[in-house]
Amino acid sequence: MSTSRSVSVSSRKRSAAVAAILGALAVAAPSPAYESDQYSNRLEPIADAAPELGRTVDAALRRIAARWRGGADPSRFAHEVYREIGGLHWVDRIERLAMKSSSIEKLPQFRWRSIFHGAPFWATRVNFVFGVGATIRLGDTLVGSDKLGHFVSQGLKYYRSHLAGWSEQRIAGRGRFNERWIFGQLTTSVYSNADLVANFEGYRFFRSLFESGIVPGKGPLVEFAGGRAAIRRRFAWSDHVNDYWDEALNPSFLSPALASYFRARLPELCGEFGRKPAAFVPAAEASLRERYAPLGLREAVEFRLDHVCDAPSLSLALGPPARGGRR
Repeated sequence: MSTSRSVSVSSRKRSAAVAAILGALAVAAPSPAYESDQYSNRLEPIADAAPELGRTVDAALRRIAARWRGGADPSRFAHEVYREIGGLHWVDRIERLAMKSSSIEKLPQFRWRSIFHGAPFWATRVNFVFGVGATIRLGDTLVGSDKLGHFVSQGLKYYRSHLAGWSEQRIAGRGRFNERWIFGQLTTSVYSNADLVANFEGYRFFRSLFESGIVPGKGPLVEFAGGRAAIRRRFAWSDHVNDYWDEALNPSFLSPALASYFRARLPELCGEFGRKPAAFVPAAEASLRERYAPLGLREAVEFRLDHVCDAPSLSLALGPPARGGRR
């Protein structure tokens, strides 16, 4: 075989391999926009989406209760909730609403206006193909739209495991496994600590449908009596959402190639940090860290801007000054 022909065959093989990898990653990805970005344009004001999305959950619960027959069955009711606001498709219904509704404001982020822009395929993997998801505001917290899917779909999986008798330790272990492999770091280079928090809060939501005290000081959302179901209180996102849902405040643990890219990229945002440092630091961090310690969050504070933009870290990220004293 001639050298030129060998090169041609080798090139075709490489192209086929790349296509196969892209296809596999596309199948693995549970939604068209796999990761989100709460770093870029963070200080842009957007309206709180919690009222509208709260009404969406309340309306779903009322519809289920209105048609309910058959007595107390938490497992079946929870599945009906999933059918109403989740569903067997790429993106959960409530997540799609957040992404598509013109009445829900999003941060101005697109493929070319995100923290991932400019990173090579081998660093971002699925994100390179699908881009970034929308970022909305729930109360005082910036949240990627993907977290709504985690809250509903993964929350239900955790809850079903709970009903099957799994301990919370075992449930958390399964979540860590998924985040390391095909639904996390393997396909995206990202082990998302915020995903694990949203998963767990979804589990708490499903338990709070039927149990008192899961949300401190509150009774269950649903009560069964006489073969019917009644809604006893309104759902509130504030019972579940906090700053550890925000991937700029609870950063992800990154694979080496993406970590290297972030170390070079994040110092560019230090001007934004200087305008409003408090917007880049989680509230009640000590209590959040303690609350979610059993979930197996992986330390990644080096990717938080209050650490990136302090003087020693910024100097290290920028490298030594150029000749003449300027970088």
